[in-house]
Amino acid sequence: MLKLLPGLHQFKSEIHSQNEKFFERLASGQSPDAIFITCSDSRVVPNLITQTDPGSLFVIRNAGNIVPPYESDTHIHGEEATIEYAINHLNVKEIIVCGHSGCGAMQGLLEPDKLELMPAVKKWLRHTERTREIIARDYCELDWECSISAAIQVNVLVQLENLRTLPCIARRVMKREIELHGWVYDIESGEVYIFDPIDDEFKASVKVSDGFELNSGRTYSNK
Repeated sequence: MLKLLPGLHQFKSEIHSQNEKFFERLASGQSPDAIFITCSDSRVVPNLITQTDPGSLFVIRNAGNIVPPYESDTHIHGEEATIEYAINHLNVKEIIVCGHSGCGAMQGLLEPDKLELMPAVKKWLRHTERTREIIARDYCELDWECSISAAIQVNVLVQLENLRTLPCIARRVMKREIELHGWVYDIESGEVYIFDPIDDEFKASVKVSDGFELNSGRTYSNK
């Protein structure tokens, strides 16, 4: 906790004070460009990866960037409720599911025996059991590292399919009122791989800028 306090002071005294008009507009409401669904991993920072300002992304985070599929009106997950709010109230029309390299959730999915002391995590990962089945069926000859990489990519696609089961998504997809995107972020290289549905593969897009840091020199845009 003590490590965080200097940052709070710097934010208020330097960053916030230099961008007061920007934060005044944020206080009046939000109009994000996209829903960004990603892992809770501390190494994944959506606004850093996309170089966007606060207010640009409506971020949903959990272990494994998972979207539980629609079950019934009596069983609503927080992810579904949050997505529904962003779409119906904020009118967001783009959704990104972003996995990442070295994902602990995918490692746990492929090695469930190591989750015996984490029963809640094991239960949560049932929402991506389809990923484990695909890896076991189609990628069983891969070594461990390649299996994890494959699982990370497959899981993004599985979660996109889960998204399509949500009533608030299904209607809009049919009417082409919303677009769904699958990304994988490689932490070490800074590369972001975007799924191309035509070629049925993830393709490299851009690299995160070297040396970026959030400090008193950061000026937020007026967009």
